[in-house]
Amino acid sequence: MNSIRFSSRLALMGALFFSALVSAADLRIGMIGMDTGHSLDFTQLLNVPGAKDHIPGAKVVAAYKVSSPDIPSSFSRVDGHAEKLQKEFGVKFYDSIEEMLKHVDAVLMEDNDARRHVAQARPVLLAGKPLYIEKPMVLSTKDAVELFALARKHRAPLYSGSGARFGEEMQAVRKGKLGKVLRAEMHGAATLEPTNPELFWYGVHGVESLFTVFGPGIETVTRKSSTVGAIVTEGRWTGGRVGIFREGGRSGSKAIGEKGESTTVGRWDGYRPLLRAIITFFQTGVSPVPEEETVEIMAFMEADMLSKARGGAPVDVREILKKAGWVAPKK
Repeated sequence: MNSIRFSSRLALMGALFFSALVSAADLRIGMIGMDTGHSLDFTQLLNVPGAKDHIPGAKVVAAYKVSSPDIPSSFSRVDGHAEKLQKEFGVKFYDSIEEMLKHVDAVLMEDNDARRHVAQARPVLLAGKPLYIEKPMVLSTKDAVELFALARKHRAPLYSGSGARFGEEMQAVRKGKLGKVLRAEMHGAATLEPTNPELFWYGVHGVESLFTVFGPGIETVTRKSSTVGAIVTEGRWTGGRVGIFREGGRSGSKAIGEKGESTTVGRWDGYRPLLRAIITFFQTGVSPVPEEETVEIMAFMEADMLSKARGGAPVDVREILKKAGWVAPKK
């Protein structure tokens, strides 16, 4: 928890340099990509005052359309989503990200294909705009490290994360309800997509849930064998703490800490908590997740792939972080 507090202080200090913040009432949001359900759900919550769970003070006003021709769930959705954004929510489309950036204060990257995220993020960060990147952030730890470095250089707040983090019970455990978490098991979907391999495509939700209750400090990752063929991955954190991601439904998720156990930690409370966190991030320039933690999430998933390739041998996460050029903040 000390490293979480330290990283949060660093983020707050960085926010002091972000001088182009606008008031919530004036916040204009641009959207890159729209092949996720979030593109419509987020826009409805922001743009429609009468919508259930409406979040006031910000609107999606501009968008740049893009999809993946080799991912059916992408190209089959994008035209319908774009039409709704235009006709139902009044969103204006632009022919380039650079042109869109002239008309917005912050950007939601809702392109589900992380192969494009680095290239799409670059002009946003160069323009100094706060950016939220839909999961998965990128497909390598090295790319994450380089994007964060670019964001710092141009004083552009950067955040990527999963809505699974913001369940009420998950946040209660994060804030110390169970004391120090000693062991956790998170169940979740791990749908595979060859272009965004292994846990990067959908298992990231379960991985981020583990980091929500443990924080940073991952040491080794091991892909375990499974009699039913489902993905099972074990992470070991500092102090001998163990976290397991198990492919399957959310039921069965639990966290065990010094003060007790929670069996409802995997409960999902809808999109609103995530979107509220994103809008607060846009307004303040302070990410709800420390950079160190996000980098370690990427390293966990990369180490999982390497462990699988090595026949289930444990992978020291320091190997991944060193290769990516990551330098942890000084304590």
